[in-house]
Amino acid sequence: MCGRVAARMAGAVSVRLKAPPPLETELRIESSDAGAQLLQGSTVIAEAKAAELELTPPGAPSFAEAEEAAKSFSGFKSHTFPRCFVCGPQRAAGDGMRIFPGWIASGALVAAPWVPDASLANGSDAVRGEFLWAALDCTSAFAVLPIPEGKAIVLGELCARIDGQVAPGEKCIAAGWPLQVGGRKRFAGSAVYSASGRPVAVGRATWIEVSLSAFVAQ
Repeated sequence: MCGRVAARMAGAVSVRLKAPPPLETELRIESSDAGAQLLQGSTVIAEAKAAELELTPPGAPSFAEAEEAAKSFSGFKSHTFPRCFVCGPQRAAGDGMRIFPGWIASGALVAAPWVPDASLANGSDAVRGEFLWAALDCTSAFAVLPIPEGKAIVLGELCARIDGQVAPGEKCIAAGWPLQVGGRKRFAGSAVYSASGRPVAVGRATWIEVSLSAFVAQ
């Protein structure tokens, strides 16, 4: 969703969520020189604006390292949103992106292998930008876990920049790393690397702690 709103703008874009994006619901985007808004009726769901993203991603782990890290993906044991389009383990290949980040051996970052499905390119030779944004989103979340019992985290803001492209079927890597924690907010960086190890997308996410009871029956 963040990537769809940001698609109308060039360079680094920051998208802030103002309300939970509804599913199976018609929404509209309004854009101007100042930015863009996603609306449901008169309710603002998200706002996008141009931003500066001063974040240098670390060197890419190898695809083999990412494969090994994914074996320890915490979402295999417990997942607040198991049907998440990006990181939900209940999504089958071709139905979801199946990005499962786990900590690499050094403990410096989480990483996951990602081979984009052809459906993410809609017949073109490059994966659409909104799916690069989606990969940045969920990957960053697993870099700020664990969280206190009885809590969940939801995305508050994602600032991202797309610097290149990846092709469907390409052996890519999604990685995330923690930046800082302040009160209920947790900040993380993330990147998507091409098969050559070049970062093609980089992002900085703000995650907010909320009560788990808002999403899961206690």
